[in-house]
Amino acid sequence: MQGSANLNLMIKAARKAGRSLVKDFREVENLQVSSKGPGDFVSKADREAERIIKEDLRGARPSYGWLGEETGEGEGEDPTRRWIVDPLDGTTNFLHGLPHWAVSIALEHKGEIVAGVVFDAAKDEMFYAEKGLGAFMNETRLRVSGRRNMIDAIFATGVPFAGRPTLPATLQDLGRLMPVCAGVRRWGAAALDLAYVAAGRYDGYWERGLNAWDMAAGLVIVKEAGGFFGPVREGRDVLGSGAVIAANAELFEPLCKVLREPA
Repeated sequence: MQGSANLNLMIKAARKAGRSLVKDFREVENLQVSSKGPGDFVSKADREAERIIKEDLRGARPSYGWLGEETGEGEGEDPTRRWIVDPLDGTTNFLHGLPHWAVSIALEHKGEIVAGVVFDAAKDEMFYAEKGLGAFMNETRLRVSGRRNMIDAIFATGVPFAGRPTLPATLQDLGRLMPVCAGVRRWGAAALDLAYVAAGRYDGYWERGLNAWDMAAGLVIVKEAGGFFGPVREGRDVLGSGAVIAANAELFEPLCKVLREPA
């Protein structure tokens, strides 16, 4: 895919940050880790990855706004565009030596995500998409799965930890969904869960209690791969509510029927 200058910039920044993270991942036991809250850690590697991305993106597009997990929000001279960045999605996996984590970068224009990159550096899988141009993993075009029946489908989610308030609702979701599907996976990286829906590896995904940077890039990748997404509670904004359902075209409505709360 021949992407725009912005998409190419995002891919370059993700690769650069990914190389830095891979280097630290090989020495994960020696990382200096500080607690950011129960079960939620931040490492030197995480902060360095965001510094690399921010330096590249804001250096090339200084007028764009910024929303990053580690450095927060910053306005730009151009109020219509901003970068939304998670430098290390799957931090807990990273810190435990589990090779399932990613760099996530999205570009928002007038409230819409128009480009997204999710880079799984440990496996060298670059998922990316741009509005109207399709979704890709490395050089391969992505399409969501073609499964039509819930009982044949595998779904992904995130199970809240350390007493997070969304745990009871998620347990209820699992109780309703697991009897009518082929299985549920919990791999601990929301950006990759969405990328895997786009690649047809999962048939659908849902999660509550997310931040915008967890899912922004993944949402446009799902959409450009032919998938659908929406809020868990109808009428809400997905990024604003922090709760999302995503699936292929055939299973989106059945999955919503099982999981969705009334407005």
